[in-house]
Amino acid sequence: MASDGEESTQMARDESTRLQCRFYEEQYPNPESMVMVKVINIADMAAEVILLEYNDIEGMILHSELSRRRIRSIKKLIRVNKLEVVSVLRVDKKKGYIDLSKRRVSPDDVIKCEERYNKAKAVHSVLRHVADMHHLWLEDLCKKVAWPLYRKHGHAFDAFTKSLLPEGDDRYEDVFAGLDISPEVKHSIVTYIKRRLAPKPIKIRADIDVTCFAYEGIEAVRAALQAGLETPCSSEVEIKLIAPPMYVVTTNTLEQDIGIENLNQVIERIRARIVASEGRLEVKMEPKVVSQRDEADLQAMIKRIEEENEEVDGDAPEDA
Repeated sequence: MASDGEESTQMARDESTRLQCRFYEEQYPNPESMVMVKVINIADMAAEVILLEYNDIEGMILHSELSRRRIRSIKKLIRVNKLEVVSVLRVDKKKGYIDLSKRRVSPDDVIKCEERYNKAKAVHSVLRHVADMHHLWLEDLCKKVAWPLYRKHGHAFDAFTKSLLPEGDDRYEDVFAGLDISPEVKHSIVTYIKRRLAPKPIKIRADIDVTCFAYEGIEAVRAALQAGLETPCSSEVEIKLIAPPMYVVTTNTLEQDIGIENLNQVIERIRARIVASEGRLEVKMEPKVVSQRDEADLQAMIKRIEEENEEVDGDAPEDA
């Protein structure tokens, strides 16, 4: 019979694993599948890694599987703590060996695996938070929520996003109906999904030059830009002067394709109006999603232009 001390140790050990669980229902990945790993050690013959989607079980990448080219420096190919997309070669479930390859991964494989991993990581984060909040075992919650949603919807993340839609939307679905969870747990999951996964607006921007050297001149440019602003769009559009004849057209939207389409419609409407006035429009940058760095570069350019246009004392004519 176990002593009180042994029972306390066992309870502590069990509690320490309460929030540990793999992302997917399968305990091991399938051969030829792509997985995300973290490098934990680089030995003489192989790199040791942990499989992040499978509760950090260990795997091995032989140096011969790092690159198709001749290896001159291991450090240039792989580094400790770096995340890598690798292909599964062999899985020995009895011995727990997983052989992996980096050289058999294509750029397309990397993109697809990163997208799947990021979505699965977001799902796991939501359920881990809820399990911690309600003092549940994460694996039990995954069995009741995540894994059934993976089976039904292809990816649990896609099911989560459906629950974010307004109930009047044709795509809305109560994805948690019929799952073996309490109303309190369901409420916590939905609430945290809205906080954690709600889509954030993205900024779409295009740069254009608009000129008119005909009689109407600047009035024609102003009228063309106003026509662009009056284009029926699903998102609000702004047009800002950078420095004649350059203008920046922007919109904030939740859906990238729709935002780009909106800006293209605005640009074409401006073009039609300015061409009718014998002017011209040139697209300097096609509509695209812009990053914070892009915006910082734009603001720096605006500031530089403003400083160049400012009058300084030396510009003023001397008194006769």
